[in-house]
Amino acid sequence: MQNKFLTIYNELVRQIQRGEYHAGEILPSEHELKEAYATSRETIRKALNLLVQNGYIHKVRGKGSVVLDHSKFEFPVSGLTSFKELSEQFGGDIVTNVEQLFLSEPEEELQQALGCDRDVRVWNIIRSREINGERIILDKDYVRQDYVKGLTKQIAEESIYEFIEEELGLEISFAKKQIVVEDATAEDERYLDLLEHAQVVVIRSYVYLSDATLFQYTESRHRPDKFQFVDFARRVK
Repeated sequence: MQNKFLTIYNELVRQIQRGEYHAGEILPSEHELKEAYATSRETIRKALNLLVQNGYIHKVRGKGSVVLDHSKFEFPVSGLTSFKELSEQFGGDIVTNVEQLFLSEPEEELQQALGCDRDVRVWNIIRSREINGERIILDKDYVRQDYVKGLTKQIAEESIYEFIEEELGLEISFAKKQIVVEDATAEDERYLDLLEHAQVVVIRSYVYLSDATLFQYTESRHRPDKFQFVDFARRVK
């Protein structure tokens, strides 16, 4: 069962994303939230601290928890989070469409990206992410089959990371990321609702297991008007 403070955190995130609390508004006090959720003050403080850490609110002494601007979906640059985990924060109606799922022998460019030989078969997973009726993310994942066996369309619709960690027992550890802006491709135009946008924001990720094995290369392509890419930092004295 999910910890109570995470349940409260996710509910407050959804309320902020839906606009029930606008930028600059003050959240209910700790005492009011404690009464509303019938829980302890410590649980409320854990939920609020997580909101602070993820950039949803800022605590002002003598004023309370001030809501920060979230007019766009926030996509964390640091950290390694599955789309299923992120979607719990986005709110709204979210659908994953598995456009393609197949095995292939990697071409030279993909061999270099994954650090593998041609005889290693690779999963090609192309998924469009639909939020509130608009396809605004195109995820292109390339995963080594010698480490990840048995992928299905249903797994790809749910969470590949959940399958890797819970079913295969592998530990996903870290990733190197690169963010660039590129001209939209014919594939972007096919799978995304680009409207008038001629460019997309691309996050390229090289994902490693706990033993430092590179097992996944990903291109996550985003419609630029819908996201802001954040790394929420605090000064440590």
